[in-house]
Amino acid sequence: METPLRRLYLHVVALGAVLTTMIYLIWRIGWTMPSGAALWIAIPFLALELHGFLALVLFVITTWDVSPERPRVRAPLRSGRPPSVTALIATYNEQLEVLLPTVAAVLAMDGEHETWVLDDGGRPEVAEMAAALGARYIARPRHEHAKAGNLNHALAMVETDLIAVFDADHVPEPEFLTRTLPYFRNPRLALVQTPQDFYNTDSFEHIGPGSALHEESLFYRVIQAGKHNAGAAFWCGTNAVLRVSALRSVGGVATESLTEDFHTTMRLHRAGWRTAYHNQVLASGLAAGGPDAFYAQRLRWGRGAMQVLRSDNPLTGPGLTWQQRISYAYSLAAWFDSWRTLALALLPVAVLTTGLFPVTSSPQDFLLYAGASFVLQQKSISLLCRGFARAGFSLLFDMVRLPSNLAATLSLVRPGTGVFAVTAKGRTGSARTRARVPRVLAALAAVLTVAAGYAALSLAGFAPIHAQLRGAMFVPFLWLLVTVGFVWAAMARIRSTRFGSERREGHRFPVAIPATLDGLPGTLVDVSLGGAQVRLPDTAAGLPAGADTLLAMWVPDRTEPIIMHVTVRSRQGDRHRVQFLDKDWRALAALSATTMGVGALRWAPAVEADPRTSDRVLQPA
Repeated sequence: METPLRRLYLHVVALGAVLTTMIYLIWRIGWTMPSGAALWIAIPFLALELHGFLALVLFVITTWDVSPERPRVRAPLRSGRPPSVTALIATYNEQLEVLLPTVAAVLAMDGEHETWVLDDGGRPEVAEMAAALGARYIARPRHEHAKAGNLNHALAMVETDLIAVFDADHVPEPEFLTRTLPYFRNPRLALVQTPQDFYNTDSFEHIGPGSALHEESLFYRVIQAGKHNAGAAFWCGTNAVLRVSALRSVGGVATESLTEDFHTTMRLHRAGWRTAYHNQVLASGLAAGGPDAFYAQRLRWGRGAMQVLRSDNPLTGPGLTWQQRISYAYSLAAWFDSWRTLALALLPVAVLTTGLFPVTSSPQDFLLYAGASFVLQQKSISLLCRGFARAGFSLLFDMVRLPSNLAATLSLVRPGTGVFAVTAKGRTGSARTRARVPRVLAALAAVLTVAAGYAALSLAGFAPIHAQLRGAMFVPFLWLLVTVGFVWAAMARIRSTRFGSERREGHRFPVAIPATLDGLPGTLVDVSLGGAQVRLPDTAAGLPAGADTLLAMWVPDRTEPIIMHVTVRSRQGDRHRVQFLDKDWRALAALSATTMGVGALRWAPAVEADPRTSDRVLQPA
């Protein structure tokens, strides 16, 4: 919790950064602009600095106040009965190992609610799973407008006051509804959004295996909280509760852009509805496991943002407050930051290959003005991030995002609705393979590397370079070397086999659960909804690959074991990898609930094993 003194310190530093940067820019314009041939470098450089200043101001405004809403969200609703809720799970082609944990957890949420599985893939096995677990299965006859159309089809049938919306891979906590419903005591509230967080911490987006920080942490834990206090928190597609009457009043979920959630929220705000952001993680999902899924996701979001900017610009039209206009403008303008990143990467190349310098000042003056501005900017940004972003990781992903963001923003001048592509969940390849580096990033790396080599030879006197301030050339040279390092680090991350594709049955959770395999006592060491790994004592005879048998697992919140028919896929020493052969949906739901930490008591014990094989299900040691 941010103390008043800490908040005051943060605000003083942020204002200092803004004022110092203003003084620096005034000095730059009035006293440091060169003349003649150098203007073609100096003017673009100044434009980049002005763009950076605007981005700083918008970031400070957005993150100025991220304190939670003052009213107690646990307070009971003031009106008579609590609002009725239908939970909608939108799915298309996700693996059952991804979808089942979500369905099981949504059904197990505290509070009265219905659960509907909206399957745009029309898959019989999904219908079977839903029926076995007690959810309503809905498959629409036509499939226009992708997820937005899927939700609108269900919206026409919903009879409850509210809908809770979840993507196929986002698993809610039991208290999801009890934490979010109290906000709706405000009759003008249309939406409560909660953060997106991810349980596959080995994903492409995470800082490192086991780390809670990921590429989207800053947005979900700080920026959205700031938007809440500006009255501009928006729907992020999943982990949200919406008022049915509000949605219907604006014509349902928007279908004109690929970012239907963002666009729908803007329409709600234009119509006078309010939104809220509950800044507490109440659901966990799957982050993009590899670069291909990451780029597909970002390209879809970016193209959708450009469609909104073109057709429903937040800076024009009625209904939005000035705070909401600034907030929406900040979200849309952020997609163009990659152009500044690209230009700043290429600027030292131009300086070092031409010998033209964009600033005319003494090194001492430049260090004073530019250095003070830079230090205060970095300090204020670090404070405003509240610990949810790290500078090095952010700079790395500035480079990683370049290809998708550049392509997305180009769609503003090359209109096209594009196609809604579902982000791949889990890993689907047959073996680990390296992803391809986008051509834009590879070309940038080549240009920067060649330029760095040329500059090194020039500064050493082995290649021609004509600079009036030869000593000052070490500044852009150092800048170039740092940029080259981040570009190559970005490519190394993309090419890493750690994020390559591989065939797996969903995400594997490390566990330590007593188990028996073919009656032999051991320990379950990891599990997915497609299979598991069992460690048997060294003294056990073990089982050969290909053997079919029974696996019994004693999870901590069930009195009876979960029993699955399995086949041994491989054996290495005392570890046996097994694949589940049957689809006992309730047993899988209990296993899912245990691994996700949401409890398995709701699910009845698995069907008893065949008596003829009962000798293979013994109590663990």
